[in-house]
Amino acid sequence: MNRLNGLKRMTAAGGVAAAALAATVAMAPVASAAESPANEGAACAQAGIGTLKSLGLLQAAAQRKIDYSTLADPADGPIFAALPSGSYLSLGQVVKLHHTNPDLFAWCR
Repeated sequence: MNRLNGLKRMTAAGGVAAAALAATVAMAPVASAAESPANEGAACAQAGIGTLKSLGLLQAAAQRKIDYSTLADPADGPIFAALPSGSYLSLGQVVKLHHTNPDLFAWCR
């Protein structure tokens, strides 16, 4: 019986140690991933969506009703680009630009 109790204790202790190790390993990639360009792009896209929402333009953006050329100015932003009049982009295209070119947007700088 004593061996059985000792084995249970060792198994429980081993399980706790394994769980602690798994938690440590699981957290390690998160810390380094937070600095990755993919996460920067995601944060930029969230900031852009937040900006549209705060301006009451999210629905219009989703419906391709925003002419982004009216928000674009290569020197002063808030979109740092020269866009032709009639630049009605899908929300998906805009989100993709936030991921690939975050430097275009004032809220991502």
